[in-house]
Amino acid sequence: MRVSVLCLLATLFASQIFVDAAVHGRDVVLTKTAQKREPLQDLVTWDEHSLFVRGERVFFYSGEFHPWRIPVPGLWLDVFQKIKAMGFNGVSFYVYWGLIEGNRGHVVTDGIWDYEPFFAAASEAGIYLIARPGPYINAETAAGGFPGWTLRINSTLRSDAPGFIDATRKYVSTISKIIAKAQITNGGPVVMLQPENEYADWPSVNQTDFPEQPQKEYMAVVEQLYRDAGIIVPFIDNDNLVQGSFAPGTGLGSVDLYGIDAYPLRYDCAHPEVWPTIRFPVGWQTLHEEQSPSTPFAIPEFQGGTGTGWGGVDQDMCNALVNMEAVRVMYKNNYSFGVKLLNIYMTFGGTNWGNLGYQGGDSSYDYGAAITEDRHVWREKYSEEKLEAEFFKVSPAYFTTNPGNVSNGSYVSTSAIATTPLWGTNYKTNFYVIRHADFTSLNNTNYKLIVKTSRGKVAIPQLGGDLTLLGRDSKIHVTDYDVGGLNLVYSTGEIYSWQKWNSGKRILLLYGGAGELHEFAFESKAGKPKVSEGSGVKLRQTSSGWTVQWRVTPNRKVVDFGNSLEVHLLWRNDAYNHWIMELPAEAPIGNYSSPSKSSVIIKGGYLLRTAALSGQELRVTGDLNTTTNFELVYEPTGAVQSLSFNGEDVDCEAKSGRLTGSIQFKHPSVSVPDLSKLSWKYLDSLPEVQPNYDDSKWTVCNHKTTTNPILPLLTPTSLYASDYGYHTGSLIYRGHFTANGAESNLYLNVSGGVGFAHSAWLDSTFLGSWIGSGANSTWNQTFDFPSKLQKGKKHIVTVLIDHTGQDEEAPGTDAIKAPRGLLNYQLSGHEQNGVTWKMTGNLGGEQYHDLVRGPRNEGAMYAERQGYHQPSPPSGKWKSASPMKAGIGKAGVGFYTTSFELHVPRGYDVPMSFIFPEPDVNATGSGVYRVQFYVNGYQFGKYVSNLGPQTTYPVPEGILNYDGMNTVALTLWALNKEGARLGSLGLEPQMPVLSGYRKPALSPQPRWSPRAGAY
Repeated sequence: MRVSVLCLLATLFASQIFVDAAVHGRDVVLTKTAQKREPLQDLVTWDEHSLFVRGERVFFYSGEFHPWRIPVPGLWLDVFQKIKAMGFNGVSFYVYWGLIEGNRGHVVTDGIWDYEPFFAAASEAGIYLIARPGPYINAETAAGGFPGWTLRINSTLRSDAPGFIDATRKYVSTISKIIAKAQITNGGPVVMLQPENEYADWPSVNQTDFPEQPQKEYMAVVEQLYRDAGIIVPFIDNDNLVQGSFAPGTGLGSVDLYGIDAYPLRYDCAHPEVWPTIRFPVGWQTLHEEQSPSTPFAIPEFQGGTGTGWGGVDQDMCNALVNMEAVRVMYKNNYSFGVKLLNIYMTFGGTNWGNLGYQGGDSSYDYGAAITEDRHVWREKYSEEKLEAEFFKVSPAYFTTNPGNVSNGSYVSTSAIATTPLWGTNYKTNFYVIRHADFTSLNNTNYKLIVKTSRGKVAIPQLGGDLTLLGRDSKIHVTDYDVGGLNLVYSTGEIYSWQKWNSGKRILLLYGGAGELHEFAFESKAGKPKVSEGSGVKLRQTSSGWTVQWRVTPNRKVVDFGNSLEVHLLWRNDAYNHWIMELPAEAPIGNYSSPSKSSVIIKGGYLLRTAALSGQELRVTGDLNTTTNFELVYEPTGAVQSLSFNGEDVDCEAKSGRLTGSIQFKHPSVSVPDLSKLSWKYLDSLPEVQPNYDDSKWTVCNHKTTTNPILPLLTPTSLYASDYGYHTGSLIYRGHFTANGAESNLYLNVSGGVGFAHSAWLDSTFLGSWIGSGANSTWNQTFDFPSKLQKGKKHIVTVLIDHTGQDEEAPGTDAIKAPRGLLNYQLSGHEQNGVTWKMTGNLGGEQYHDLVRGPRNEGAMYAERQGYHQPSPPSGKWKSASPMKAGIGKAGVGFYTTSFELHVPRGYDVPMSFIFPEPDVNATGSGVYRVQFYVNGYQFGKYVSNLGPQTTYPVPEGILNYDGMNTVALTLWALNKEGARLGSLGLEPQMPVLSGYRKPALSPQPRWSPRAGAY
């Protein structure tokens, strides 16, 4: 039954509880009467098989992309176009509450935090959006996306406790109104909204106030807040425990569309060759029928990579874990369950700039995704995902199939291969998804496909030989597949796409792996085939049609069935270079995907973005990384006479009835500075350890209690940073005491997050450091004093802590509130309450100063508090010194700044990265240091010399000024008494492309000005 989009929160069964629109925390209005109202909209609907958009069935194939991880609004269209070019029709995005309401009650939604340009770019590219605004998002962000101030709420987070609900109201109201304007009903791209994220196991069962897990009352309250603010598109859920939570008909808090999420390859990037078996999905189709039979099978999050962390391996290893083989096996396994909404997390990751990430992640959020952190599309899985997504756009029979059960040996000639059939309902087409029974197998296995077709039961290949399944591969074989009115009886070669000319002739693209034997058959209606290009193709006529067998080679083969059909037989790697480009349609479809739209097929190299017909000219935009031959393989009219690329005419000729041409790639001349030869200015950024430093403006740590539920106070007053409004970057504590003469050492229990470090001084004397590890988020350390303290003399202990972020989650608990800062301390021979503590973090804490770059961009270091990391600091009288040549001669923090110009030729997209030395896990002495660096005021990375893994730090155009002056600043923190210098630092252009991207404007880059109250 087709279901219109209803406000299902208000259309509950008579036995269920209804939450009134005026809910306030647990102050709910309860009634046993079923409440009903009319459908809220009819543009996004569904039945048990698939979604409908504007009445057309769609396979909603989307990729995750977070705009705040690339803070250049002018580049959002570039990312959208690259996702669209993969054949995807959607993008899922999170909104990071903690970035736009870092100061409670002050929601910032302009500049880089403005979502309207994001929605406009999605519309221009033709991408539908799933909005996922939280409140909680996880996403490897600090505190799972919650603002730091929520950690002080004396209520369970993600519950309907009044304290938490009241905290969310301003944010939800503000962001909902912004999203509501962008709904499809208002002509925008937003077609669904997820009101919470992975809400299956929170709050804790150990808390007597909220024994239910998850808490349905909370989910209902959040949903009502969104509805009250004007959200009328359907609600979708992503159940990370796959237990049916909030599926339609499950009562309070149920959503319109139930979905699950899964990361079956897990996160061990250090061993990418090892595929874990514990979470390999099986039986999801049966489970879905039990949990949500009235909705299409949806996976709003499925693994597209994974992240890296301190002391681990680099992002390319995560790409190797979730590589093109994983895409073939894991994604096709999802298709075998009949998935009709699939979102790949991540498809473009971006950067954890400005301390926005959680404790377990470094500055990169490349994620091993199909699109790299610097926006390149060279990873093979980008192309593999494109082949699969484009297949479903021309396979409407899949939308209404019923998946069968997986079995070993059925439909094939060997039990080493597992097959899952998908049975056609509205169509006679059947799909057979095959893989190794042991999905991790590296074996190459020969087999025959034994299936029923309109020809009867056949064993394929019929013309001799065997099919072959390579290790860690999977295939989709089809039977009785409709190609524009012609019946493809079967094909073992996989279908990339097919199109139909206005004249009625069809073109079909089949592909396979190098050296594989494949076979297909058409009914007699298709006509008599001949090989018009290539060799080594077998043709055999039977009473019912023609059978064609071919072995995959790098050279294309073409079989022509006269005026009815043309079949291109491609090597997979050659198919990668083919682009299926949708042509624009009339409003309201525009650039959005639609089954009714026409497309063109172009063989064109690195990336094609858009195509449009103008009379007899085809206008194409795209990117090239080398001289490229173009071939217009298909266009619907058959009348195109010329082609332009990025506005320039391409010299073409007609060859075999198709336009061909070549575009020369000229490597751009890009001059970048040698950073070691620039004039750097230096400033001591740890004056706190100097005699007579004045900390009178610092925050006094005088809270005798804490709302933190994780760790009771072990000190006379709280030293938890969040209790005083400091949540990010770095923290500095100063403990004042008067010696009694018995003190000999200082014990500290420090919490800074995984990978953190700390250093301690007694007055101006360096006591030592904890240099960090990839495992510890806290560390206990005792520092011996160099000499006996004189009784009656005043002293100050200074502790500098690198705060790497709160945890992103703690399933079933409030453990993301785990405190950062000093957990405990003890001066030997001294009363604990004899020390008076002050602290600082970023200037202003929650009342942060730089509203442009956000609440997490700065930490406690002196230069940051003064704003000297911004362009044009007052450095005229500072010392001239280089972080690479001189460095600093003792433990402490040096601040360095320099400037340079860039002038990148127009028409080229040239990503650039800052390159640091390879980390040395065995480093000692001057080799142990930490760097955080700023580009035009934006903190774009933390480098840890003894942990790594990150050495390459992409900084996008728009943060870097490609047509003018740039300011680079960095802090160099030497953790050992020998001091430190930065071994090397380079700015390197990455692979340049001749590009059809739209050159981005600079993100706002306010210059330095004196800060009121800075200390």
